[in-house]
Amino acid sequence: MYAIVDIAGQQFKVAKDQKVYVHRLDAKTGSKVSFDQVLLLDDGGKITVGAPAIANASVEAKVVKHLKDDKVIVFKKKRRKGYRVKNGHRQSLTEIVIEFIGTSAKKKAAPAAKAEKEAVKAKPAAKKETAKAAPKKAAAKPSTDLSSKTVAELKAMSKEAGVSGYTSLKKAELIAALSAK
Repeated sequence: MYAIVDIAGQQFKVAKDQKVYVHRLDAKTGSKVSFDQVLLLDDGGKITVGAPAIANASVEAKVVKHLKDDKVIVFKKKRRKGYRVKNGHRQSLTEIVIEFIGTSAKKKAAPAAKAEKEAVKAKPAAKKETAKAAPKKAAAKPSTDLSSKTVAELKAMSKEAGVSGYTSLKKAELIAALSAK
């Protein structure tokens, strides 16, 4: 079993009990960290790909130690000009050991259940407020449909809707203009 996970802005292919050196993390030595940005998960030949991340999937690791990488020399020179600059750099790293890879439906289901309980406890809204909320949900559905359309189709729809200056708008601007009307 392996996973491709986003850790501190970089993507790593990790497996259980593997040591990984990542950019410095804000965690104490010996503490456990969890990464929710799992992009791909391979469970014995069953591959799950996220869009962009897999829901309910996580990778848990233990921080072994903080260290610095080998020195990298940065040397700049311009020929025949007498210009020479020498600098060095050592990247701060964190060594982690992967302890768990998988999905955890319990962690993600708990906040949803908590939100439902709070909604039940809240006072019922007036009929006017529920009427206002319904059009917002209806307006959200066309925006998802609009994102799958091409720019040419969006421009044609903008022309029909009477949007001014639609020829110079980009796709995101066209979607915003159409959803506003």
